[in-house]
Amino acid sequence: MVDMTTLPRGREFTRDDLAAMPDDGNRYELVDGAIIVTPSPKVPHQATVGHLYALLLAACPEDLRVFVAPLDVTLSEQTVVQPDVLVTTAAQVAGLDHVGVPLLTVEVLSPSTRHLDLGLKRSRYEAAACASYWVVDPAVPSVVCWQLHDGQYVETGRATGDEVLTADRPFPVTVVPSSLVR
Repeated sequence: MVDMTTLPRGREFTRDDLAAMPDDGNRYELVDGAIIVTPSPKVPHQATVGHLYALLLAACPEDLRVFVAPLDVTLSEQTVVQPDVLVTTAAQVAGLDHVGVPLLTVEVLSPSTRHLDLGLKRSRYEAAACASYWVVDPAVPSVVCWQLHDGQYVETGRATGDEVLTADRPFPVTVVPSSLVR
């Protein structure tokens, strides 16, 4: 266990350093060896996460699993993230930890995480070959879906307000953004 009273100097943070971070209500993630600290989410964010979780869980096939943060997803020794919602295989969560890259990661935008979710985290999910990535913006409300094609994310769907979005991966599900923020 790393003593976090003094931070490592002259090297990147690792998964072990992340595991030693305090349980203080903040969310700690590791991206490219840098610790990212964000405050706990606010009510609109968590309400949206809850509605999305319920929607995905209701449509989820038996062999897949839906989870909400906090749950570490290790993309590399220097990148450990906590997607707001994720869909993964049953085999990837057979033990105590999530193993491998999820089938779907979803980030719900907050003022404090917007730039991370749309930029840095999106690019890390893409590089790790996460098949699908969604971003939900409760302020609009909107949903944007990307799927991995030839190693790059391609937008495959977008809906705002009462518009209906039907996604087919990782399983068929219909999303109406306004229903996620009620």
